[in-house]
Amino acid sequence: MPNEAPESRSRFAALTLGAIGVVYGDIGTSPLYAFREALGQAAAGGITRGEILGVLSLALWALIIVVTIKYVLFLTRADNHGEGGVLSLMALASRATGGRWTIVLVLGGIGAAMFFGDAILTPALSVLSAVEGLGTVPGLSGVMSRPLILGVTVGILLGLFLIQYRGTEKVGRLFGPVCAVWFAVMAGLGLWHIADSPDVLLAINPLHGVRFLSEHGVTGLFVLGAVFLTVTGAEALIADMGHFGRRPIQLGWLAFVWPALTLNYLGQGAFALSALHAAEAAGQPLANTDWFFLMAPDALRAPLVILATFATIIASQAVITGAYSLVQQAIALGLLPRLTILRTSEDKIGQIYVPAVNWLLLAGVLALVFSFKSSSAMAIAYGIAVTGTMVVTTCLAFIIIWRVWKWRFAWAVLFIVPFLVIDLIFLGANLMRIAEGGWVPMLVAGLVGVVIYAWMRGRRLAMRGFTQGVPMDEFAGNLERRPPTVIPGVAVFLTQDQANVPPALLHNLKHNKVLHETNILLSVVTEEAPHVPAPDRLRISGSGQRFMHATLHYGYMDKVDVPSDLARNETWLAARGGTSFFVGRNAIRRSARPGLPRWMTMLYTFLHRNAADPTEFFGIPANRVVELGTQVEI
Repeated sequence: MPNEAPESRSRFAALTLGAIGVVYGDIGTSPLYAFREALGQAAAGGITRGEILGVLSLALWALIIVVTIKYVLFLTRADNHGEGGVLSLMALASRATGGRWTIVLVLGGIGAAMFFGDAILTPALSVLSAVEGLGTVPGLSGVMSRPLILGVTVGILLGLFLIQYRGTEKVGRLFGPVCAVWFAVMAGLGLWHIADSPDVLLAINPLHGVRFLSEHGVTGLFVLGAVFLTVTGAEALIADMGHFGRRPIQLGWLAFVWPALTLNYLGQGAFALSALHAAEAAGQPLANTDWFFLMAPDALRAPLVILATFATIIASQAVITGAYSLVQQAIALGLLPRLTILRTSEDKIGQIYVPAVNWLLLAGVLALVFSFKSSSAMAIAYGIAVTGTMVVTTCLAFIIIWRVWKWRFAWAVLFIVPFLVIDLIFLGANLMRIAEGGWVPMLVAGLVGVVIYAWMRGRRLAMRGFTQGVPMDEFAGNLERRPPTVIPGVAVFLTQDQANVPPALLHNLKHNKVLHETNILLSVVTEEAPHVPAPDRLRISGSGQRFMHATLHYGYMDKVDVPSDLARNETWLAARGGTSFFVGRNAIRRSARPGLPRWMTMLYTFLHRNAADPTEFFGIPANRVVELGTQVEI
C-alpha cells in the first residue's frame, strides 16, 4: 500500500491486529486439542509413523481448503454491504430471491440455531483444555486432580460471564496483542521441534492423508471428524467482517495466523515422530499424550499454560459477543422475539450486552463442563455444530453467486459442489459420534430451531388477525363527516399494518372520546441490509387532514431510536401539546379454530408475554407512552 497515507496504513494495521485477536481467537486455540484428539482416534494399539503423517496431512489440507480457499478467499467476498455471517448471507439471498424462497429462511434459521450449539461448546472446551495443561507442569501433575481442574475452569468461566455487563471495549484492546504473542509462541514452538524431525514436512503431501483414509476404513471417518477441530472458528472470519473489513481479515490470516498454525501443527507432528523413534528404540508402543503443552520446556510450561488460558478466554469472549450480535440480527429479521439489549459503549454500536442470552449461555456452558468433565470427551460433541453451520453457509453462498453475482447455474454448481461435498463429508464423520456426545449441539440447535419456528408461525397468525380491521381510508372519511373532540398534540400509533386502523387508535376514541390534532401511523421496518443511513430512515406520506403515514427504515445492525429519528421532521413534532406514543399491548388467546398445535400456541404465548417492552426496544421514554390492550386470537 505505497500510495496510502500514514494514517490509513496505521488504521489498517490496527484493524489487522484487532482481527487477529477477535476473528482468529477461536481457531487459534484449536492446536490445544485438535491434533491430540485426531491422533487419539487413530491410535488403537499404538501410534505409527503413517498415522502421524496421515492425520497431520488431513489437518493441514483442511486449513488450506476449508479456511484459506473457501472462507478467506471466497466467502469474505460474499458480503451484505460489508457485513458477513450466516444471517447476513440469509438476508442477501432473501433479497436476491425477492423473499419468495422459503428454503432461504429455513437455512438461515438452521444456521442461527447451530451457532448457539457452538456458542456453548467453545468456552467450555477451550478453557477446560487450557486448564488441563496445568497437569503437564512439573510439580503440579500430582496436585491437579479432576475436581480441582473442574473447579478452576468453572471459576474462570463464571468470572468471564459475570463481567459481560461491563462491556469489552477496554479489555478488547488487549485481544490483538495477546493473540499476536500467542500465535508467535505457537509458531516458535513448532519451528523448534520441526528441526528435530524434518521428515514431518512430508505431511504437506496430500497423498499421506488419502492413504491414511483408504487404509483405516471406518476409523478414518472418526479421525476425520476429529481433524475438523482444526478449522472450528472459521465462521468468525465472515461473522466479524463488518467490524474489521475484508482486507485486514485476509491479511491477518495469510500473513500471520495460517503460517503460525501450520508451523505449530507441523511441530506437534515432529514432536510425535521424535517420541515415536524413542519408543521404538525402547521397544515400547507410543501412547497418545498432550502434545501441545509437552512441546514446551519444563521451565516454560507454566507460562505457556497461563498464556493459553488467556487465549481461550479471548476465544470464548469472541463467541459470546458473536452470540449477542446474532441475537440482535435475528430479532431485527423477525426470527426471535424482542429481548432487552443494553449498549455498553457510547461510540461503538457493536458493543452490546443481552442479559437473557448471557445467562442461558452460562447455564449451558456449566452444564457441559460438569457433564463431560474432560476436553477429550467434549471435543466429540464440538464438530457437529460447526459442520452444520458450514453446510448452511455453503448452500446460501450458492444462491448468492447464482442470483446475486449472476453466474450461470451450471458454473455456480461446478464451483460450489466441491466445497459442499467436503462439508458433507465432515458432517457425516461427526454424525457418527452422536451417541458419544454429538447429540448435545443437535439438542441445543433443535431447541433454538423450535423457538424460531414457533415465534415466526405465531407472529404470522397474529399479524393475519390485525389485517381484518377497519380500512384506514374509510375510517378517516367517517371522522371528517362526524368529527370527534380534537385536542392539541401529536399522537404516534405504532402499527405494522398501515392499511387498517391501529387497534390502539380505535380504543383511544372509544374510551377517551378524543382525537389528537395530528395522528401518525408509524411502522418500523427492518431492511435486509446491515445499515440504513440516518437521513434516509424516515419516509412520510399523507392520508387525510389529520392522519399521516410514516415509516422508519433500519438496518438489522442499526440501533433503533424512534424519537430521535422522528425528530428529523420538525414540522409536526413542533406542534403544541407535545407528542404521545400509543402502543397496543396484545393478549394472545387460542382461537376456536386454532392455526397452531396447543403446545406451540403455549410456547408462542410464553415468548410473546416475556418479550422485551416494545417502548424500551424502540427507545421511547416511558413518560410519553400510552398502552392500550387488545386481544388477538391465533
